[in-house]
Amino acid sequence: MLARLLRVSKRSPCFRRFNSTKVTPNQTSSKPNFLKPALFFSAGIAATFAYYQITKKTSERPTNSTTKLSSLSPIEYGSEENFQKAINEIKEVLGEEHVSFNESSLDSHNDTFFQTQHPKPGQRPRVIVYPGSTEEVSKVLKIIHKYKIPIIPFSGGTSLEGQFISSRSGITVDVNRLDQVVQLNVEDLDVTVQAAVGWQDLAEHLSPYGLLFGPDPGPGAHISGMCSTNCSGTNAARYGTMKDNVLGLTVVLPDGTIVKTKKRPRKSSAGYNLTGLFIGSEGTLGIITEITLKLHVKPEEETIAIVNFNSISEATKAVSNIIAKGIQLNAVELLDTVMMQVINEGGSTGRTWNEKPTLFFKLGGSKTIVKELVQSVKSITKANGSTNFEFAKSEEEKDALWSARRFALWSTIDWGKRVNGEDSKIYITDVAVPISRLTKVIEETQEDIEKSGFRASILGHVGDGNFHSLISYKDSQKKEVDALVARMVDRALENDGTCTGEHGVGNGKRAFLLKELGEDAIDLMRHIKLAIDPQRLFNADKVFKIDPTDTHDH
Repeated sequence: MLARLLRVSKRSPCFRRFNSTKVTPNQTSSKPNFLKPALFFSAGIAATFAYYQITKKTSERPTNSTTKLSSLSPIEYGSEENFQKAINEIKEVLGEEHVSFNESSLDSHNDTFFQTQHPKPGQRPRVIVYPGSTEEVSKVLKIIHKYKIPIIPFSGGTSLEGQFISSRSGITVDVNRLDQVVQLNVEDLDVTVQAAVGWQDLAEHLSPYGLLFGPDPGPGAHISGMCSTNCSGTNAARYGTMKDNVLGLTVVLPDGTIVKTKKRPRKSSAGYNLTGLFIGSEGTLGIITEITLKLHVKPEEETIAIVNFNSISEATKAVSNIIAKGIQLNAVELLDTVMMQVINEGGSTGRTWNEKPTLFFKLGGSKTIVKELVQSVKSITKANGSTNFEFAKSEEEKDALWSARRFALWSTIDWGKRVNGEDSKIYITDVAVPISRLTKVIEETQEDIEKSGFRASILGHVGDGNFHSLISYKDSQKKEVDALVARMVDRALENDGTCTGEHGVGNGKRAFLLKELGEDAIDLMRHIKLAIDPQRLFNADKVFKIDPTDTHDH
């Protein structure tokens, strides 16, 4: 130990200063000799203290690779005084006009009609703040971090599993002012956009260039939120989900640090996949402010085909056969008999549909290829028992044929209100399974729904094994509908599936995620969360538990 201290002391600034005057053999130092042992003694004490501090800090660092919930202490946020200080400082950064206490804004930033979970009494943001740039987001987060205030990131507000419920009643950071297309690189087939650019607005922006962005979830979704839930939509069979279409992100971390996860090349093996870490993180690790997206060339020609079957099994088997043949589909959607009845009752499409399990195809390519695709799909579906095949021959017919799929959600909402009254609610949930298990799981889910007495329809992105159930219910039936959804999820997990294909976990499916992946995987996620957000400020209570006192299990 003495040798180590002496080595450290010789590196100390005090030691170096003492020896800065060179003394030759024929000279004597002008400094008194008694200073040398005194400074040696001081340097030794300083080195000992430094060594102790380093050892102490090292010993306090976690040594495990995962973090169990039971090892954490309850979350402690800043005081009311801290909250007021934070708001005052945020007003100085953003201006008072970008800080809102408006009651209707607080409500709309906390709940929607179509969320599967709704806030409990007292779960409501106290204020909404609207930064206008990545730099302003950083400044706001530095203030929030300093005063330890819980926050909820917010963009389009279209997520379904309670992702933006303010369970800790803090600050909601709305990025809707970040709504610009930053840079379009036509030759490179990529575009950089700000957080609140909507995918539909982006589609309009890209259309004159003959380009498209693959994912197409629900109307109103913004690109940053789409990244946060790793959503997809009807085009996933051809273009993949968000994780397949994001090249890089600009993210502001909980302490205000701005990080760019990757540059623009299509491929890179440089370091950890930070882009993938933030996609699907549901606002628990940071705020995404800019996104560089992969683009695709629009097919020269695209048509819509609809095919009716007598059973779900015939329809899903036809899709499996088409995929096995290597036929590339731009989209393939399945609507069950109930859904087709609902659409007819709604009358929003302007035509009457066959009330049978129906496949909706998007087929694209050159004119020659599209013609061949239509014939191939027609032949395979006929061999699997199709009762009717129809495809569009004009743009008007394309819109007309796809309209049933487009209006499925709204038709179900209206149908539920007609059947259950104006207090009817809609439970929209999804699972995904391997395509070979899809028929079995859908049929068993249909049987369960029928036995339960609920009015529900099923639609699926059957090209990738993902399907949704839209269940109409009343508040008095909440426990029963939760049990029905739980059985649906369990059924998917028992068939090597997942509790959510594209909606995310939020607070609605935390228990299912634990059942799907096991404690060790969740403990690893919690470890990563605490490494980036040690104060547990960001979107608390979503995806998995971070507070040992949390007994809330949706």
